[in-house]
Amino acid sequence: RNALLVAALSLGLVGCNQGAQQETIGTLFGAALGGWVGSKIDNDGIGGAAAIATGTVVGGFVGGSIGRKMDEVDQLRLAQAQQRALYGNQAGQPQQWYNPNTGNYGTVTAGQTVQAANGQYCREYTQTIVVGGQQQDAYGRACQQPDGSWQIVS
Repeated sequence: RNALLVAALSLGLVGCNQGAQQETIGTLFGAALGGWVGSKIDNDGIGGAAAIATGTVVGGFVGGSIGRKMDEVDQLRLAQAQQRALYGNQAGQPQQWYNPNTGNYGTVTAGQTVQAANGQYCREYTQTIVVGGQQQDAYGRACQQPDGSWQIVS
């Protein structure tokens, strides 16, 4: 569920060095996803730790490559799709985004809204991003803020 750290960062992307920022975000995204996949391979002992470490490293390399290819419009459309899926879509209804300039696209699908112990309303969601023909899938959780917006928490 930590696999969408990049999604939290992508909601507020503004910066001078866009290329390096995209690569960093992609690397974080890929590393988190790789670590999550590794944790599902072997949950016991040293083998589990090795699978998580390997998944994190490999995922970081792949994610960095994808991040280098996402432009500012891709990131904006992804962030908008995240907010639409979390705010207005029914559970299981995918919210699509597409950038005709790059051909990159993806979907964000939110789950049921649940009330957390602290009283906030939260939703788990899945996300698929296809950049340059390479697909990355991720999972996360977002909680609604007092202003009505959704903030990625994991």
